[in-house]
Amino acid sequence: MNCGLIADLLTELPLVLASSSPRRRRILEGLDLEFVIDIPGTEENIDPGETPEDLVVRLAELKASEVARRHSEGTVLGADTIVIMDGMMLGKPSNPPDAVRMLRAISGRWHEVLTGLAVVRCSDGETVRGFERTRVLVRELTGSEIEGYVAGGEPLDKAGSYGIQECGAALVSRVDGCFYNVVGLPVVRLSLLLKELRGEPR
Repeated sequence: MNCGLIADLLTELPLVLASSSPRRRRILEGLDLEFVIDIPGTEENIDPGETPEDLVVRLAELKASEVARRHSEGTVLGADTIVIMDGMMLGKPSNPPDAVRMLRAISGRWHEVLTGLAVVRCSDGETVRGFERTRVLVRELTGSEIEGYVAGGEPLDKAGSYGIQECGAALVSRVDGCFYNVVGLPVVRLSLLLKELRGEPR
């Protein structure tokens, strides 16, 4: 049975997820939403002088807009997630040594997770956008823990090189803010954007 909390906010079906992320797919499935997946081919480049907040929102909108152009109706959801520590942006690791480097950097430290969201109504191109910020504390990790975690392969497709919803949960001491934002899809922020798209107060 559909819980209705998100589904009732959709003014135009189908819901289209513009992402290949299995974590975002599982979150939408957990909300009992019916949706289709249409993966964009957007290149994720950083513009000179761009802030992390601007970056995640711009990339989310690029993804959603690209997919929306392929659909005459429906609601397209785009998202982009990065990790920030000491002003440095950490995306997905390029290889296992890069994942080890990131995990050593965030070990015993607080960092921020930013997810940009963009929602496009295909029939008229109306777009709403925003982002969510969550602070995360990773416990002190030993070298063998980092090496073993990376060897298992889990960090290699995740911003910041860990997955809080999987084995990486054992690395995280505290979360200050939206848990689902760290996974990659802040549900409350999504509901607020859908209300905005309907013209309702958030």
